[in-house]
Amino acid sequence: MKSILKLSMATFALFVLVSCSGNTRRVSPPSAAIQQLTVQANGDWAVDLRLHNFSSVSMRFDAVRLQVSVDEHGAGVLQASPAISIGPTSADVVRVSMKPDGMARIAVADALASRRSIAYRLEGTVNATPEEASKPREFQVDDRSSLNPAPGLEGVLR
Repeated sequence: MKSILKLSMATFALFVLVSCSGNTRRVSPPSAAIQQLTVQANGDWAVDLRLHNFSSVSMRFDAVRLQVSVDEHGAGVLQASPAISIGPTSADVVRVSMKPDGMARIAVADALASRRSIAYRLEGTVNATPEEASKPREFQVDDRSSLNPAPGLEGVLR
């Protein structure tokens, strides 16, 4: 009889746990990273910006404004209005053009010429609207990583 009671209590506890976890809506800050940086013939950069949605709901990414620095040299502002929806715990890429400042341009050219990696930082804001919400939210971003020359691709860092 005691074992039946214990089994019943365990089944009830499991039922309560499963029923409570079914519809969790979590909105988490997104991240931004440079997936690829291509130096154009005129010295401008084409940046493939990877936006990652860590939320448990889809998010519509409306605006991105990020201060870019490479090897501690300010490169300028990466600004875009992607207007894309990214599903829960997924990512997507948008291409953004920018005119880099002088020292950053030189640092990237040196990294490409010497075939070495280069550190970068993205700092700023990403505006996104959670699914079924009417008001966009502004998220602070401060992401750091590095890029390496892409083998066989001239002027490309990944």
